[in-house]
Amino acid sequence: MNNQFKRGELYSVLNAMAATAIARRLQKKFHQNQLEITIEQWSILYHLWKNDGLSQQDLCNKTFRDKPSITRLIDNLEKLKLVKRVSNKDDKRVNSVFLTDAAKNLHDLTIQLANQTMDEALIGVNKTEIETVKNVLQKVYDNLTS
Repeated sequence: MNNQFKRGELYSVLNAMAATAIARRLQKKFHQNQLEITIEQWSILYHLWKNDGLSQQDLCNKTFRDKPSITRLIDNLEKLKLVKRVSNKDDKRVNSVFLTDAAKNLHDLTIQLANQTMDEALIGVNKTEIETVKNVLQKVYDNLTS
């Protein structure tokens, strides 16, 4: 197969330069709004806003992170009083993670900031281009996970 990219260029593209730029911009917006959470912590909150009470393993799967990383993120979110762990009655090895009221109160502002960031990132990008990128990245992901 002959790609029109040199290997280094292809690696850079697939290494998520755009995602890094978006994350940096969103982190800056969080800081400007006195939100002292990281993008990684926000990704945990995001999944819990969609489905509160996920297990730590579910959070690993949804965020593509390993168990030690999730444990560290949840530890830090607990210190910030944004989540609490509850052990499963039937299996004490399984912890469910629940949002606190403080975390629930962050939802609207952080989603608004994320939407603003994506609007800025997609200036001049049309729907067809977005669909093409989504399809290509899905194929790459499928190729490497099947």
